[in-house]
Amino acid sequence: MTTHYKYQSTQTPNQSPIKVTLTSEQTAGHSDHWQILTNDITQVPNWLSLSIDTAGLPSGLHTQQDTQKQDHLLLSDKHTCHINQILAIDNGKPKHFVNAFPCVNSPYGANCQIERIIINEQTQDAVLRLISEDGSIIYAFDQLYSINHNQYQKEHLYFVNLSGWAYEITPSIQDEVIRVEDPEAIRYHRAFNDIVAANNGIPPEDIAEKIKAWQPESKTSNDELAPVEINLGHMCAYLFGETLGQEDEAWCQGQVLGMQTTTFYEQEITLMDVAILREPDANPLVVRLATPTTNIKGNIAVNDYIQANIWLQAAIYSENQKNTK
Repeated sequence: MTTHYKYQSTQTPNQSPIKVTLTSEQTAGHSDHWQILTNDITQVPNWLSLSIDTAGLPSGLHTQQDTQKQDHLLLSDKHTCHINQILAIDNGKPKHFVNAFPCVNSPYGANCQIERIIINEQTQDAVLRLISEDGSIIYAFDQLYSINHNQYQKEHLYFVNLSGWAYEITPSIQDEVIRVEDPEAIRYHRAFNDIVAANNGIPPEDIAEKIKAWQPESKTSNDELAPVEINLGHMCAYLFGETLGQEDEAWCQGQVLGMQTTTFYEQEITLMDVAILREPDANPLVVRLATPTTNIKGNIAVNDYIQANIWLQAAIYSENQKNTK
């Protein structure tokens, strides 16, 4: 069967991000996401009913005047792990249920531009293609699309909070190594490590110039320019999905910077703050990952490296835009 989708611009040309519109038949829905949390999908309607009792109206980017013009009502709450529900409204009154999905709140994120939005207008499921300040491409499901979409501008730089649900978290594979024998690559590796170590673990702004000027401590010793073995289990990596509309389904490996637990309807949830990208000239990309504690395989502690298949999420709030332009 041939897959059809269409590109369309919204509002004023060159101001709003490009939209790629998909049908419900072309999008996967949230069944797999609910199954991260339960093997009994019949629990979900009960959770939706219970979540109404604690739900409020998230701020997003809209003003009070914008709220009155919304054609969708978004119900959410401030718990770290919670449910977002979307209702269609008519003349300010709820008309019918549209969608619901589990969410994770995160204090971490990155400054990004929204280059493109992949959207199912019927369900209000949207995946943002984000470009970070250092040029990294990130795809994330938009928790707040139903109330934010009229505010997005393509050339604007937003602070995007990033989080995710992990299907399963495991320790990274420690015996995967590559041997580097190229002299220039070895020199770069040794120089980078020495310079960062001398700067309290933080790459300085002029690291490129420092690497060019770096010399081994002992010019008569070959040890510092000997072949290097790099442990791939100590690497930060992020790979987004390849299926259109499901690019938010990603694989990642990264270092655990913090851990804590919370609950989701009496189920213990482990939260891990994980650096999944760490480039020399950029701030590390840290996301908060959540998963039922039972979905964690092996003993994992802070500073360990983990691997996970995740559903990456984004949230853009007006109060977090102070440092963007």
